[in-house]
Amino acid sequence: MNNEGNINLSERLARIISFVFHPLFMPLYGLTILLSAPTFLSYLPPAVKRILFTILLLNNVLIPLLLLPFLRLRNLISSFYLEDRSERIIPMLTASILYFTTSFIVLRYQIPFFLKSFIFATAVLSIVVSMINFWWKISIHAVGAGALTATVLLLWVKMFTPLPLLIVTVILLSGVIMSARLRLDTHNPLQVWVGYFTGLTVVTMFILLI
Repeated sequence: MNNEGNINLSERLARIISFVFHPLFMPLYGLTILLSAPTFLSYLPPAVKRILFTILLLNNVLIPLLLLPFLRLRNLISSFYLEDRSERIIPMLTASILYFTTSFIVLRYQIPFFLKSFIFATAVLSIVVSMINFWWKISIHAVGAGALTATVLLLWVKMFTPLPLLIVTVILLSGVIMSARLRLDTHNPLQVWVGYFTGLTVVTMFILLI
């Protein structure tokens, strides 16, 4: 009985972790880190920070979330969890379009180039993951974790600001997220690790090369 209770508890925790660190929320977490870490980015005017956060929140969180009930109503998806690879195609392509829309909106603002690079990197990453999803089920949660790890590492490298505690935190957090996906049996280890290193590699390469 206790063993069954422990299993149910671990599953509930895994679902909570999967929800809190849903891929839709990860760019917001990344932006929050960039705007609050001890670099010159934290000195941006509060009004600018609010505008950036609001744009990401509306375009890349609220609109995709509002789209899901419509897709469910049209029987284009069977559940809001999008566990079937084929059901992810339309939501992911829509999210990619919205990410690029956000990127071009942000281009109009006079903000540090690193922030623009970060937002464009998320757009490019969303396209890459969407293309992979046509043929293979990749862990999008792990992709988000890898992208968040890359963001903190690049913030350290590009801003010449040591952030050891933050890096340790995001790496441990990535492990927790990946473990949660494995605990729920929504992905196998290969899908999780490929997802993590896809997010890490794409974001790192894009920001370093532009």
